[in-house]
Amino acid sequence: MSNPRIDTTVPHSARMWNYWLGGKDHYEVDRVAGDQFAEAFPDIVAIARLSRYLLARVVRHLGAEAGVNQFLDIGAGLPTVDNTHDLAQRIDPTARVVYVDNDPLVLSHARALLVGTREGVTGYIDADLRDHEAILAGARKSLDFDRPVALMLMGILGYMTDADKPYEIVRALMDPLPSGSYLVVWDGSNVVTGEALDKAQDDLNEGPGAPYTLRDQEEISRFFDGLELVEPGVVPITQWRPDADPFGPPQPVDALVGVARKP
Repeated sequence: MSNPRIDTTVPHSARMWNYWLGGKDHYEVDRVAGDQFAEAFPDIVAIARLSRYLLARVVRHLGAEAGVNQFLDIGAGLPTVDNTHDLAQRIDPTARVVYVDNDPLVLSHARALLVGTREGVTGYIDADLRDHEAILAGARKSLDFDRPVALMLMGILGYMTDADKPYEIVRALMDPLPSGSYLVVWDGSNVVTGEALDKAQDDLNEGPGAPYTLRDQEEISRFFDGLELVEPGVVPITQWRPDADPFGPPQPVDALVGVARKP
């Protein structure tokens, strides 16, 4: 039975992302919009896939090195290989992971496919990033706010304009989390491609889909005000603690990431 909340006439970011990742959960409208954007900015397909490698490195650092076993992943997108709970519970079977999204297709797939370990917790909240009170209330049902939590905002803040007050929302989400918690943010930028990417993004934003705001290094760094950035700071996603590569250091891409600890 089809879900009446799923609009197949308008491209959706989660489904386009799934298309770029080589998944199957998308419609013709998503493929058309995805191809148009990729034609103007071919690196988007690589960035989509590189972001999955980034997720693995971040969760490995937080779980295996920093000892965090609670994750609040907002805007997680459609399930794919090595989701946050897969990675976290592989390190610690008791890890607790709560996903937040407000797309009905994402939520229906998540409930069906994202099954965690018996020892751990894998939960889902149907909420918009702007409704931080609902997110925190739902997260408290599965996460212990007396212990560190990693707040994951991976590729989602670009869908908020400055008028949505993204910096205030991130602070509101971090405020109730205890010392030792972490904030992880990655989002699109234009530090490499410059005007060509700006043009491609402007063209896509003029369409029926959700607009996306590119932010530079200074703007993304502001999300970490008052927190302790983990080395190497705010950098392209390819350059955040990359795995050893015999072909040399990775090249920068138009997506920046930072990981920071709450003192």
